[in-house]
Amino acid sequence: MTVIKKPFFAFFFLVCAIPGSAFSMDAQTLIQGSVDYYRGNASEAVVAMTIHRPAWERTMTIQGWTRGQKDSVFTITAPPKDKGNGTLKKGTEMWSYNPKINRVIKLPPSMMSQAWMGSDFSNNDLAKSDTIIDDYTHEIAGVEEQGGKKIYTVKSIPKPEAPVVWGMQKLKIREDFIILSQEFFDEDRKLVKVMTGDDIVMMGGRLFPRLWKMRKAETTEEYTLLEYKELTFKEDLPDSLFTLTALRNVGR
Repeated sequence: MTVIKKPFFAFFFLVCAIPGSAFSMDAQTLIQGSVDYYRGNASEAVVAMTIHRPAWERTMTIQGWTRGQKDSVFTITAPPKDKGNGTLKKGTEMWSYNPKINRVIKLPPSMMSQAWMGSDFSNNDLAKSDTIIDDYTHEIAGVEEQGGKKIYTVKSIPKPEAPVVWGMQKLKIREDFIILSQEFFDEDRKLVKVMTGDDIVMMGGRLFPRLWKMRKAETTEEYTLLEYKELTFKEDLPDSLFTLTALRNVGR
């Protein structure tokens, strides 16, 4: 099986590069274009996830697949003690699988924002959720230039009654739709965590940040790093991959 794939998860997390210039685009177009670029029609990836804390650090290898903007499945392939743990997101529903008890658990909506395997990425982050497109309103809060490219700061505010956790998000998006950073604020507009994308290289036939770091806002000593090892974009993936049966078996 070919393996590849966010920021997965992300936090796995795309489609062919979107043509045209972003110089005259509005905030909604920038958000939609960046999500499309990041996820694509379908993708496969292998990612190393390193969870860093002041007193310890551990690394897992994750294999993942995404399809469209709603479906994703990812599983841990190493180390042996974590192998087989995985998550499936299909539409607005999500399930987790624990091989030690051989049990699939459906996650309630409240669990979508919970940390995945003790990392700084949530279930939604790893599944590369597209809720920011429909559940928020967007405005361009600033424009700067770096390395000859325009960088847009987009402020996203949740719509009334939207079922979201964050009271605000701010994204820096390059004119070619590459997300450089994403900040997450609580209901009081206090910064909670920050995700950054670095080491932009050719992966899967397009420019893509190879390293994604999610860190807590109050410290630089607690973070989770996603390092893409393999990444491939595809036109489609089979329905059979996004099933509870597959969740129990992928990565074995």
